[in-house]
Amino acid sequence: MTTPRPDTTIASLHGKTPRIHDSAFIAPGCRIVGDVEIGPDASVWYNCVIRGDANRVVIGARSNIQDGTVVHCDSPKPKRPEGFPTIIGDDVLIGHLAMVHGCILEDCAFVGLGSIVMDGCRIESGGMLAAGAMLTPGKVIKARQMWLGRPAVFTRDLTDEALADMQLGVQGYVINGRLHQAAFDGAAEG
Repeated sequence: MTTPRPDTTIASLHGKTPRIHDSAFIAPGCRIVGDVEIGPDASVWYNCVIRGDANRVVIGARSNIQDGTVVHCDSPKPKRPEGFPTIIGDDVLIGHLAMVHGCILEDCAFVGLGSIVMDGCRIESGGMLAAGAMLTPGKVIKARQMWLGRPAVFTRDLTDEALADMQLGVQGYVINGRLHQAAFDGAAEG
């Protein structure tokens, strides 16, 4: 597991400790608590909050949670005993200041800047929630669809070029995470 910096909180809660792959980049100012799993080459950027206190949170390989984002889950209830964990697949892009709560983001999904994804939602592989949009409870963005607005609605299908651009974004964040980690490692040595 990544050793937290003094300005970052990685804490156990309810007997659950965050499991963070050694290759993941966790930026200063993050708060990661409870039943959280972060995969290889994932990146969690400055001042994000990831709380696995009411249920579990999984973040897949090479996914990035950009600055100021909040990731949470929903606890079990009598009518929904499993609650709503937050499951984020591999190669997912989540823009700055997003709110992701009790939902499933499949591999290669995209959540735009300042967007909200609510309980029970699913964004299928290659699906996109545009910047500033709000996906209301239980909605599903199908593969290769783009939704926008508050509440979000389907607007169009994504092109192969748009999907390729999203994958370039994923690759860029993996590289950028390594560069930031190297900068902090160098500062610690100096």
